[in-house]
Amino acid sequence: MPATRTTTLRRSLAAAAALPLLIGTLAACGYGSDSKDDKTAPAAKGKKLSADTVRLGYFPNLTHATALVGEQEGILQKELGGTQIKSTTFNAGPSEIEALNAGSIDIGFIGPSPAINGFTKSKGKNLRIVAGSASGGVKLVVNPSKIKTLDDLKGKKIATPQHGNTQDVAFLNWIAERGWKTDAQSGKGDVSVVRTDNKITPDAYKSGSIDGAWVPEPTASRLVSQGAKVLLDEATIWPEKKFVITHVIVSQKFLKDHADVVEAFVRGTVKTNAWINANPDKAKASANAKLKALSGKELPAEIIDGAWPSIQFLDDPLASTLQAQADHAVKAGLLEKPDLAGIYDLSALNKVLKAQGSPEAADAGLGVK
Repeated sequence: MPATRTTTLRRSLAAAAALPLLIGTLAACGYGSDSKDDKTAPAAKGKKLSADTVRLGYFPNLTHATALVGEQEGILQKELGGTQIKSTTFNAGPSEIEALNAGSIDIGFIGPSPAINGFTKSKGKNLRIVAGSASGGVKLVVNPSKIKTLDDLKGKKIATPQHGNTQDVAFLNWIAERGWKTDAQSGKGDVSVVRTDNKITPDAYKSGSIDGAWVPEPTASRLVSQGAKVLLDEATIWPEKKFVITHVIVSQKFLKDHADVVEAFVRGTVKTNAWINANPDKAKASANAKLKALSGKELPAEIIDGAWPSIQFLDDPLASTLQAQADHAVKAGLLEKPDLAGIYDLSALNKVLKAQGSPEAADAGLGVK
């Protein structure tokens, strides 16, 4: 990708998150860095597992709809029984990783780049990816009066959410594969890459300071509502049109101490994804209702209707695409080659999938030994 997502990338992103190898502050379209406790979670009922509570973190974002719908419909809490979910929402990957490292949350939904960074920064000691959640939801949208074909991008100004984030890396890699030259640090070249926070990208587009953007949902659909056109869906350039945009991580300590809770939670994500895929319209409404409960504001129909179909909700973490995203960042000179061995522990997921007769998920050789 969905790949992340000053003088060097380390310095520019460390200033924002104090994480020197950060490559994904906005991998799943987070807006800002504040966290917020969720007071709307359903009450725990039934037998308590090995932990009294599980502290969950996620973004109030459509690419985190497994969390939104799972909580709104009570599916996650039902699987946890008497173990209460206590949720905190975040608006950027680094703050969620910091919360996981500090023990403030136990499990989180997060994008690929902050997971890669968190794992490598801790030398493989802080987290594991235990399940998939979502694929896709990233588009190249452009001003149709200036750009009509992909070749027209040459010489134009295209926004990405942040220097070195998942979408920035994906766009730089796409530029390079077309044979064009753009400096990864400055963004100058055959195509000008303008790093613009998602929350101000619509205004930048409206003012004409950018000609388009390679951005996640719902920013892409916000631009479309202003007259932009979708020129490319990133999913079309990936094998089988799938790439990880969100997956489930857990702190290694919590996984070791409360494997039963992690298994129950993963079972809840699998059941939630199944419900979402079986009830797309209800799921879209459920996610929007949860967004309104969290923020007091739901997405307008034209935004959510445009965004929702491009996101796939799945259990497979698409491990090979995580490695590819890391490789793209290395190729662009934005990341030192990371050692991702052990970043996955899919034992709970595969136990759940096997029990329901579904194919097991692969870890692309990056699982725990």
